[in-house]
Amino acid sequence: MKTGIDAISFDVANIHLPIKTLAIARNIEPEKLEKGLGLIKMTLPDVHQDAVVFGANALTKLILENEINLNEISRIYVGTESGIDSSKPISSFLISLMEQKFGEDSLAECDVVDFTFACIGGVDALQNCIDFVKLNPTKKAIVVTTDFAKYDLNSTGEYTQGAGALAMLVTSNPRIIAFDDNWATSTKGVFDFFKPYRTISKEAITQNENNDPWFDNLEAEIEIHKDQPVFDGQYSNQCYMDRTRNAYFSFKKLKNTTETLYNTWNSIIMHLPYSFQGRRMLSEIYALDHADKIIAENIEPADYQTKIKEVGKSDEYRKFVTEKLQPAELASSLIGNLYTGSIFMGLLSTLAHYYDTKQEVAGTKFGFLAYGSGSKSKVFEGTIQPEWQSALAKTKLFENLEESTEIGFETYESLHKKEQNQSIRTPKNEWVLDRIEKEIPVLIGARYYKWID
Repeated sequence: MKTGIDAISFDVANIHLPIKTLAIARNIEPEKLEKGLGLIKMTLPDVHQDAVVFGANALTKLILENEINLNEISRIYVGTESGIDSSKPISSFLISLMEQKFGEDSLAECDVVDFTFACIGGVDALQNCIDFVKLNPTKKAIVVTTDFAKYDLNSTGEYTQGAGALAMLVTSNPRIIAFDDNWATSTKGVFDFFKPYRTISKEAITQNENNDPWFDNLEAEIEIHKDQPVFDGQYSNQCYMDRTRNAYFSFKKLKNTTETLYNTWNSIIMHLPYSFQGRRMLSEIYALDHADKIIAENIEPADYQTKIKEVGKSDEYRKFVTEKLQPAELASSLIGNLYTGSIFMGLLSTLAHYYDTKQEVAGTKFGFLAYGSGSKSKVFEGTIQPEWQSALAKTKLFENLEESTEIGFETYESLHKKEQNQSIRTPKNEWVLDRIEKEIPVLIGARYYKWID
């Protein structure tokens, strides 16, 4: 029996800032970002949007476009690192909104939970749902990835921002892709990128030495939540390479093969914090697993790094990138980082590219190299199914991305600082954040959403 993704939908923030606009404002040479990193646009949440909104919109599209009977859905598992509550998961919001639209108690027996492990949480959710369907072939599950990649203004991560969600129906005998049984993992606990609880003394805020109550806070220290991470870009890149390399060669062992593994994959789907990240990270694996043994076993460390750089600049590797990696980069260039959704947007981008260019890929294998900071990598593979084109007919990825509204730099900074009060675009046929409770004591902070026709 085959198990995998039967249907897929997405919802991406529909306003964007051109990377060239950001580069000029930050005194960065635009070509460094556009041609060096593959960045063209970065998408941003509108005033009425958050991670719940993106997830709910993607899930609603999945249900409507595929005429899904919610009574057949046994679980909805969410991958995210943009949670809006330390207790209540995004998945619990999603079932509430789906029942609001499709009928009370239509998901009352559906299991829901969120998976959080930086950018790999969605892959964890997918693997769990695949295992569930394997044990229960008549049941169906849905994986939702939803995130907002927000970085501090003027930081080195600012130009990689993005926002959106994907929703995937996981079934037996799927129409799009069936995954093989082997999944390799490499894990190490590190601080390459994280979102800690931060504190500031109450005295620093109030200028009062007495620990008097301040907006119902009795503690002398005030906890602060920021969407923006603490990160070390160079160290995170090294962790990405180390975890992915180790997982890749563990996967080779699981496959019990000595052949060059990446040559067996028609396309390679990787986590893309920015469009060209995958091609930069994969050159080491490419060299180490090359049939001609590009790197000698006794090579000196300094020579090793030099050789890797040479491989990355070679015509052979560039041809490899064009054939196996570039289709997944296309959407990333127009969206930015989707954190947990990045690798799945890479899959959708690849399939949409083949669909639009009328290339048949049924029966070919796709390799997946997932990564999440903190840190963990998973490597797995799947086979594209005969009905993949009919399953993607309504998705229209690139057509939708063309409808995004361009904003200026001042508007971008206003949105980033949460100074903007009015939505840039008028919501239509989508979920919106309606209000956040500020008065009722037992509901302080509760978020309420509604559907706008």
